[in-house]
Amino acid sequence: MKIRSTQVIVNDDDEIVMGNGRMKILESLKKTGSINKTAKELKMSYKTVWSKIQTTEKHFGKPVVHADKKTGTRVTREGEHLLEKFRRLKELCIQADDLIFEQIFPS
Repeated sequence: MKIRSTQVIVNDDDEIVMGNGRMKILESLKKTGSINKTAKELKMSYKTVWSKIQTTEKHFGKPVVHADKKTGTRVTREGEHLLEKFRRLKELCIQADDLIFEQIFPS
């Protein structure tokens, strides 16, 4: 047996600011360069994808995506840093969860 938990960053009102879904959005944007293609790939509406990006930007106070009709959409440097930090957070949480689980449910 093992434990798996999900990490989600929320604001004071418990609204999601960053989680697995937003991580997938940013990763897809890096690959596709398009909000529309990302929405299709993730089976979401364009509006939903854009809304999630805007909510994340609002709470982090920095643009995580740069959208331009001519050059397409790209993840900003701040967005890259956010992705790196979130991946690291998940990694450390999983390691801590595994240690705690082993203490409570030794093999």
